[in-house]
Amino acid sequence: MAKELVLQKVGKRYFLPSEADGLKVLEDISFEVEQGEIIAILGPSGCGKSTLLNIVAGFEKQDSGRVLFMGEPICAPSPQRGVVFQSAVLFPWLTVYQNVAYGLKLQKRDINNIKKKCGEFIKLADLEGFENYYPDQLSGGMQQRVALARVLVLEPRVLLMDEPFAALDAQTRTAMQQLLLSITEKISSTILFVTHDVEEALILADKVFVMSRRPGRITRELIVPYSRPRALTLTGSADFSKMKNEIMGFLFDL
Repeated sequence: MAKELVLQKVGKRYFLPSEADGLKVLEDISFEVEQGEIIAILGPSGCGKSTLLNIVAGFEKQDSGRVLFMGEPICAPSPQRGVVFQSAVLFPWLTVYQNVAYGLKLQKRDINNIKKKCGEFIKLADLEGFENYYPDQLSGGMQQRVALARVLVLEPRVLLMDEPFAALDAQTRTAMQQLLLSITEKISSTILFVTHDVEEALILADKVFVMSRRPGRITRELIVPYSRPRALTLTGSADFSKMKNEIMGFLFDL
């Protein structure tokens, strides 16, 4: 399979007036992501997961190493690498439809194409009937579905997700995980998401990279042995519990 993303010995340091050598956040991060894979980056708070995602998104620049997207160095953000943040970050003065259509309008798409694509992805995100609602009229989970649809409608090759369900209650988070599992059966995007939730990583990902405490390094690479599509009943199996406990052990030993 084609390599969608390649990271080679990536390092990142923030320079602070109080520290001559700065704060080393990432060190020697190397891994590859194949087209269509779902990859989870798992690690303790403050280990540099979000910084790593920002580098892949093109929002930040690494200090050392290389990050390649489709064989080319990442130098800036691109609609081919869509980002879903922890909070929905919607335009409050725009309706659901207008929020989803925003990126397509910036690309100056034909109005009929915009209507068609927005209709498809609003349906995909289970938002039919809410097209004319404003964000403050929606629940947190529905707002996050709008944010997901707004990114997916641009049909990015890579979907980057920064703990997108962390702020949701347990029931809504489970529903969003199910929605994402459903969506991944209908789209071909590669997905790279960061989380601190071991169960979420095992439910959603094909492969899990475990990061150390700061400076963040990849300490483990685990293949998740469950084929897609997956049901949430998987979490009750003995094999799932064993793998979850194994990863928890890695994290506690960091």
